[in-house]
Amino acid sequence: MPDKKQSAWRYLWHSQDIRKKLLFTMGILILFRIAANIPAPGVNREALQAFFAGTGSGGFLSFLNLLSGGTLSNFSVLAMGVYPYITAQIILQLLIPIIPSLQKRMEEDQREGRRWMEKWTYYLAVPMAALSAIGQINTFNALAQQTIIPFGFTPDLWLSSLTTLMVMTAGTMFAIWLGELISEYGIRGQGLSLVIFAGIVSQIPTHMIALWNDQVNRWSLLGAMVIVMLLTILAIVYVQQGRRNVPIIYPQKSAVFYAMQRGKNVRMPQPTLPLMVNLAGMIPLIFASALLQFPAIVAGFFINSETAWVKNAATATQSFFNATGVNSWGYWILYFLMVVGFTYFYTTVLFDQQNYGNNLKRSGAQIPGVHAGVATQKYLSRIQSRITLPGALLLGVVAIMPFLLQLILPAAASSAGLFLVSSSGLLIVVGVVRDTFMNIEAELKLHGYQEKLLIS
Repeated sequence: MPDKKQSAWRYLWHSQDIRKKLLFTMGILILFRIAANIPAPGVNREALQAFFAGTGSGGFLSFLNLLSGGTLSNFSVLAMGVYPYITAQIILQLLIPIIPSLQKRMEEDQREGRRWMEKWTYYLAVPMAALSAIGQINTFNALAQQTIIPFGFTPDLWLSSLTTLMVMTAGTMFAIWLGELISEYGIRGQGLSLVIFAGIVSQIPTHMIALWNDQVNRWSLLGAMVIVMLLTILAIVYVQQGRRNVPIIYPQKSAVFYAMQRGKNVRMPQPTLPLMVNLAGMIPLIFASALLQFPAIVAGFFINSETAWVKNAATATQSFFNATGVNSWGYWILYFLMVVGFTYFYTTVLFDQQNYGNNLKRSGAQIPGVHAGVATQKYLSRIQSRITLPGALLLGVVAIMPFLLQLILPAAASSAGLFLVSSSGLLIVVGVVRDTFMNIEAELKLHGYQEKLLIS
C-alpha cells in the first residue's frame, strides 16, 4: 500500500508500474515526432515551404495538418497521421445502424462485436490511407500550381509514384501501430489520442511566433489568441464535467430490512446513475473535420481536368472547403452542423451500447416510477438526448470560434488558419488531457492510492 502522506504526483514516479507506463508513452511519442520529420520520397522541400508560407496555412489543409500531428507541413512519411484509421471507424459506425446483420452482431455479443470492429477498421484503414495519399499529393500539386511531388502512373513516373504511395501508406499504419502500443503498454486506451495531442502541442510555439511576427496586429492577435484559448478551455471543461444524476433504487439488504422492522432509523445514501452532458467527448470534432477533407481531396483528382465544367466544379468545391476563403461562411455553417450532428450520433451509439435498461434490470435496480428493462432504457435515452443538446451546441460554437472572431476582429482574417488550428486543437488537447488524467487516477486507485492528481 502506498504512503498516504506522499503526494500523488510523487507516487506516479515512485510506483514502478506507473513509471514504466509513463516512460514508455513518452518514448513512443518521441519516436513519433522523430519519424514525423522524415520526408516522403521525392518531395520538393523548397516548393512545399513556399506553399505553406503562402496560401497553404488555412482551410482544410490546416485540419489535415492538425490531425496528422503537424507532419503534413513537412510532407513526411507520416503526413496522413492516424486520420485514415479514424475515417475507417466513421464509415463502419455509420454502417452498423444501416445494416441489420451488423447491428445484430454488435448487440448479441458486445465484446466480440468490438473485436470485429477493430479488425475491419484496420483492414479498411489500408485502402483509406492509399486513397488519402493520392488525394493529398494531387491536391498539393494543384493548389501549389507547381510540382511538390512528381506523381502519376505514366511510364516514367509509375515506379517512383508507387514507392511514394507505399511509403506513405506504411507510414500511416506505423503511426497507428505506435498509438496501439501506447494503449496496450502505456496509458490505456489513449494511444491514438496522444499521437494527435503530441502533434498539436508541438505546433503551438510556431503559431505564437507567427502571430508575434505580425508587426501591425501583433498585440491584438496575441490577445485574441489568449482569449480564444481561455474560452475554449473553460467551455470544454465545463461541458465535459457536466453530469445529470438519475436516482436509482437497489434491493435492500436483509440487515437493513430487519433493522427497519425493529424500528431503527437507518439512513442510506441515495445511489444515482450519472449521465454525462457530453458523452462523445472530442470525437465529434475529429469526425466532422475528417469527413470535411473528402470533398476537397476528391476535387483534387479533377482540378486539372480538360473538361471545363468538371474543372470548374472541382475548383468551386476546393474554394467552398477553404475555411479562410472570402466565402467561407458556408464551410463554417456546415462544420457547425456536422459537429452538432456527430455529437448526437456518437452519443447515441455509445449510450445504446451501454444498454443501461437491461443492466439495471439484471442487477435488480430500478428508477423510481419507471418500469425496468425497455421502459428504463427509453427513459434514460430521453434524458441523455436533452442534456446532450447544450453540450452539442456549445461544442459547435467553440469549433467555429475562429470564424466568429473574424467577424469581431477583422485583423484576425489573415491569421484564420492559426486560430482554426489553435481553437480546434485545444478542443482535442483538453479532452485528451482530461481523459489521460482519468486513466492515470484509475491506475492510482488500482494501486490503493485514493487522492486525485489535481488537488493533492
